[in-house]
Formats: sequence, structure tokens, C-alpha cells
Amino acid sequence: MLPEWRTVTTAAGNTELDPEDAKLVTLARSARVRSVAGDGLAAEGAAVRDETGRTYLAATVVRGPLRLPALHLAVASALASGARSFEAAVVVTAEAAPAGVDVLAAIGAPPLLVADASGEVRRWA
Repeated sequence: MLPEWRTVTTAAGNTELDPEDAKLVTLARSARVRSVAGDGLAAEGAAVRDETGRTYLAATVVRGPLRLPALHLAVASALASGARSFEAAVVVTAEAAPAGVDVLAAIGAPPLLVADASGEVRRWA
């Protein structure tokens, strides 16, 4: 189930991101260029921040039987590294809705920012 989305107005500088959230957008953009997309999953990059401020990033992977959304991989990486809670998540995608947002409910539903490839935040939940 998708979260309730709010549209972000970025015209004329009306929206300012917290510096830590802006860092997540930058990390997710850098991950997106390494995506191995296909078979119904778009090229996406994701980044998450845990309770200690550590960040984890990942890109979509579609290869053989693997169909792994970037957000799932970023969360899995954080959990495998010992993260106990999450402060924020970002997905960079060209799609209307990012893949894998279902994982957020399992980790406490942190705020999610969705940005386009240029880094402009389009929506947040």
C-alpha cells in the first residue's frame, strides 16, 4: 500500500530540504546510475538514514530470478549493519510511484522523499 503522498512545491525556492535529507537525495541519485533495471522495475536509487545518522544506499537490481527494488536493498543493508530504527528514506525515480515502499511499514514508516533524476523532490510522505 502506498503512503499518502503530498506534492512538494519547489518553484521559487518554496521548499528547503534539511541538509541531512539533501544528502540522502544526493546519495540516492548516485546509486541510481548503477541500477540494473528491467522486467517491470525501473532504474531507481534509494538511500536511508538510521537512528545514528548512518546512511545506506542501493540501486535496483533485476538479474535472472532477482527482482530487487532499490529501497528494499537499502533497508536490508541497513538492517544487516545493525540499524534499529530509521529517520528517513529517499527514492530517486522517473516513475510516478517508487517500487518497494511496502518495506517502510516493516521498519516504522519513516518519512519518504521521492525525487527525480535531477534531484528535485517531487513528493514526500
